Amino acid sequence: MPLIAALLGAYLIGSFPTGFLLVKWLKRVDLRTVGSGNIGATNVGRVAGRWASALVFVMDAAKGVLPVMIAPPLLASPSPAAGLACGVAAVLGHNFPVFLKFKGGKGVATTIGALLAAAPVAGLIYLAAWGAGLLISRYVSVSSMAAAASIPVALLILQRSSAEVLLGVTLALLIVLRHRANIDRLRQGTEPRVGR
Repeated sequence: MPLIAALLGAYLIGSFPTGFLLVKWLKRVDLRTVGSGNIGATNVGRVAGRWASALVFVMDAAKGVLPVMIAPPLLASPSPAAGLACGVAAVLGHNFPVFLKFKGGKGVATTIGALLAAAPVAGLIYLAAWGAGLLISRYVSVSSMAAAASIPVALLILQRSSAEVLLGVTLALLIVLRHRANIDRLRQGTEPRVGR
């Protein structure tokens, strides 16, 4: 299989709008029009509750795992970088889904899945950074951006290839850029904290 075909398939898997469809089924509302307007697990939790949020989180993470696990063995020239590239394509699909006119989530859960499948230790560091960020700041957005920043650092520490580190930088940018509205609210002091 050519790499471009694997990347396209990964993008389409990432584009599957789990949060949007679940809330549409449970609440009969368009998730893009309520709460923060985001289709990810955090906004699902605001609209449909914790169990729905947890389910969407797991399903969104699976969108990152599947391409990384399935595609490389089918490639003509498999490599760790090719697997991670499929993970990046899945995150792109989640953030900019073709099925929802390219208005998607922020890629946090899908990135977790992609990293745990492609570079498990880096994935665990990402999770630890997310947890530490949440405990310290009480902001989901801050914890997500802290976790994003940890990705290329973790890949460097683990002495992964230059291509993988660059893909890690790409993942970090995809997450941070999708948090621009959160950054504005943090500056204004209007970003909601966990537990309030």
